[in-house]
Amino acid sequence: MANIINSVFKDQLLKGNHNFQSGGDTYKIALYTTSRTIAATDSVYNTTNEAANASGSGYSAAGNTLTNNGVTGGSSATTAYIDFAYSSWTSVSTTARYALIYQSSGGANTATANAVCWLDFGGNFSTTAGTFTVQFPGAGTSTAVIRLS
Repeated sequence: MANIINSVFKDQLLKGNHNFQSGGDTYKIALYTTSRTIAATDSVYNTTNEAANASGSGYSAAGNTLTNNGVTGGSSATTAYIDFAYSSWTSVSTTARYALIYQSSGGANTATANAVCWLDFGGNFSTTAGTFTVQFPGAGTSTAVIRLS
């Protein structure tokens, strides 16, 4: 399965409820197990099948805040895209298959409309008392996780 842009994100984006610029809205990334069924129709962050931390203090429900948000594009660009820094959890023992990027503060942060996109890692990834890192692809018009063309 490929990454999925959530339907509610498209709606909320056109209503002006997302600001990915540095200093704009706050976005988070939460990890999920292979037991989670993901779909474009998922509209909000929730804890159903969210990854658990077997030991240590590395992963907490709701995930990490994404940093280095930024939008690249402009009047001469045919594609606009969003970039994030890698997100890591340290001293964690967990297994994850999916991640959800969602808005945790801003115009779309409601009980019905904060999901942005699902990331599918293509299989389970695990760490035991180590660091779990989500590495985003290089920022570019054909590589960024979230892009509009």
